[in-house]
Amino acid sequence: MMGTAVAGVRQGLVRVHVEIAPDGTLARVEVLWSTSEVAEKLALQAIRAMPPLPPTPTGEPLVFDKTIAFLPFETGWPPVYKYDCLPDPPSFSNRFAWDGSSPRRVQQAGTDTTPPRSTTAKTECPDAGPDTIEAEEKDMERQFKEWSAGRLNGAE
Repeated sequence: MMGTAVAGVRQGLVRVHVEIAPDGTLARVEVLWSTSEVAEKLALQAIRAMPPLPPTPTGEPLVFDKTIAFLPFETGWPPVYKYDCLPDPPSFSNRFAWDGSSPRRVQQAGTDTTPPRSTTAKTECPDAGPDTIEAEEKDMERQFKEWSAGRLNGAE
């Protein structure tokens, strides 16, 4: 259920729920799941060894989940926050699918029940400052590796 199994004495994945207080102190860390006890201990040790954080910019506590990986290969890249404030696209809903237990809804052909997208939705992000060139370069390199057709061009 959690993905690929990981082997190794000091290897594994740990998913943690982190809460950071408005003053930047670590308020709470909760382990959601881990693939090994050793990885869990290493993750908690790494979190405790973090340098002091600055106060949060909004004065609100920060709450997020993060997966910490102890693997022999790199699993991430520098984040690019350029489009984080844009609204999520509408989710796809198959009107012909049925789970077998809920009552069926009969829909007339040609009628669309999806709610219209708000035209007043904010589409411009406030200027969060320039992204670093290294973050942009890593993000583009990751996308190129993920979506390139190197095998078709004889590169692989």
